[in-house]
Amino acid sequence: MPSAGDTRTPERISDAGAPRGNPFGTRFVAPLYLGASLNPVNSSIIATALVAIAAALHIPVGDTAILISSLYLTSALAQPAAGRLAEEFGPRRIFVAGITLVLAAGIVGSLAHSLTALIVARVLIGAGTSAGYPAAMLLIRRRAEQAGHAAPPREVLGGLSITGAATVAVGPAIGGLLIGWAGWRAAFWINIPFAAVALVLALAGVARDPDPVRFGSPRALASRIDLLGMLGFGGSLTALMIFLDALPRLDWPALAAALVLAAALAGWELRAAQPFLDVRLLVANGALTRTYLRNGLTLMGTYVILYGLTQWLEVARGLSAYQAGLMLMPMGVLTALAARVVSRRAAVRWPLIACAVLLLVGAVATLFVGSGTPMAAVICVTAVFGLTSGAGTVANQTVLYQEAPAAALGTASGLLRTFGYIGSIASAAITGTAFHRGVSDSGLHSIAWVLVAISALVLVMTVLDRQLARADRHHTNQPPAGARNPGPAPSTEPTRAEPTRTESRSTNMTTGTHTTPTPALDPARTALLLMDFQPVVLGAVPDPQGVLARAGEALAWARAHGAHVVFVRVALAEKDAAAVPAHNKTFSQAVAAGYLTDGTAATAVHESLKAEENDLTVRKTRISAFASDTDLRAELRARGVDTLVLAGLSTSGVVLTTLRQAADEDYRLFLLADATADPDPEVHRVLMEKVFPHQAEIISTADLAALSTAAE
Repeated sequence: MPSAGDTRTPERISDAGAPRGNPFGTRFVAPLYLGASLNPVNSSIIATALVAIAAALHIPVGDTAILISSLYLTSALAQPAAGRLAEEFGPRRIFVAGITLVLAAGIVGSLAHSLTALIVARVLIGAGTSAGYPAAMLLIRRRAEQAGHAAPPREVLGGLSITGAATVAVGPAIGGLLIGWAGWRAAFWINIPFAAVALVLALAGVARDPDPVRFGSPRALASRIDLLGMLGFGGSLTALMIFLDALPRLDWPALAAALVLAAALAGWELRAAQPFLDVRLLVANGALTRTYLRNGLTLMGTYVILYGLTQWLEVARGLSAYQAGLMLMPMGVLTALAARVVSRRAAVRWPLIACAVLLLVGAVATLFVGSGTPMAAVICVTAVFGLTSGAGTVANQTVLYQEAPAAALGTASGLLRTFGYIGSIASAAITGTAFHRGVSDSGLHSIAWVLVAISALVLVMTVLDRQLARADRHHTNQPPAGARNPGPAPSTEPTRAEPTRTESRSTNMTTGTHTTPTPALDPARTALLLMDFQPVVLGAVPDPQGVLARAGEALAWARAHGAHVVFVRVALAEKDAAAVPAHNKTFSQAVAAGYLTDGTAATAVHESLKAEENDLTVRKTRISAFASDTDLRAELRARGVDTLVLAGLSTSGVVLTTLRQAADEDYRLFLLADATADPDPEVHRVLMEKVFPHQAEIISTADLAALSTAAE
């Protein structure tokens, strides 16, 4: 899973492409909601067609279960893969391609006369519908950036959750009605009109991707999308699902294969240049990883009831599939209502705590449900899970949007759905184990006890997650979602900024102080890059002691506030010097003069800037800080860094190249103008006043304390 440090930046935003009027009107969001709902619709609607399919094809009903597992497995694999492809090739292209695939799958399934053909149709449906959600998340982020919004309106993100969660709950009832009216093929041909409408709306209402498609050689393409990582992820997940499907029988070979493949996948992804599953990020970004686990466990609990209670209603209470589906309609309605309410809130911690409490309440209530329980009471129990599903889905999605690196939002969104599918498959295994000797009240109560354990774990995880509280404090103080980012102040007088912004102290761009409100930064996600503060470079700039002293002040700020520190130095080892071509004017001269030789005092970081154990020191062999012997991108990802504070020598050298590259890779950038210098003061002034403000916030070291305080 790539992060802000990746070189893939498929969505370049320009003011010229900014949408006019309401950027999130019906014309834009309708195809996204429709496309994102196709996967959950197909996940639930097939349940009511299995008996009819078995009768039509003259096969046992048990054999049709592969139509459910094939969709789940394909979707679990394809969701993050589709997100990665959307990041690489553009979200609109992948969204349209996915909808087209669903349209073709609907035709294949409608004309099928064998189980094999139906499996092919379900795999195509899983692959096609998986593009809808991650591509929609990327399109929404791009739309917000084009419109100059700090974030999209909360109702827009909530709408994705509402359409997905609600359609899962109402799917059995809709499926029962369709199958009873038009036969089992309706479970497949229903995709044709939905996909056709979504395709037309997407082509008409979603702007084209701005960047051209860049394929390159097959080997380069496989490396960019990390094809081996995708295959390893697919293999390990397939083995895990085989193990879960076999329960209560323990399929040890499948479990062993899942563990071995997972270990191999982790080893590969730690070495991959652009990893599909960024293991370092998952370890370093605990908030994101906990969101995946919390979402998977919550959906596991919800699906346990959705599947287990449905079977119990049909067998123990004698209801038809359609009647059982109708019993779940209130659950679907409350799912949508809860999602809508939570989507209007900036805070997520209390909705997530309420979700966990409701899950526990529902689990305990299920312990008292039996064959003699009034139907009204059973509906009330399902309603509790509807509230849980709606609140949890929206709140976890919001946390994902806040915590996932911008460049990796597609893959991250797909992984959120993947964890949900793993939860749903695990729930099927729990249900199958509880009912393996027959559907009964005791089996339902066994499910309830498992659900009590799951809900208790979710509650503990949520209550103890301090990052949720910090995120709430940060995001509730920001401008409302959908509000425009503030522009430059209209005068040279200091302007009162919004709560999460701080004021500058003067209008001198050369020293870094200015009147434009500057966004606050979070030190925990910030890295201070002190670049080329070496004797060999310091001697070429004016006032070296002054700029060195201010670099020391910035270092003291980083130490005091818990920001990450990166020392960057330029030095050439013997093999590096031998690799410099003669036409490289800068480094060929350095090699000839021998003044950048590694291991000398001239190329060491200045003695006044003391490194500590947790600091990162990288040696670079070209001008940019990213051209180093250490994978700086991977190290920043591993530390959860999405914001860089830059200081260095010289302005026209390492500062210019590193800043432009970091801007292209979607970091938030702050440049310490008074801790930066150039041999030519006029070049320094022009870059500070005319060039850098388009990519970074130009500040002084004195601004750092106020900026970090505003984020707390």
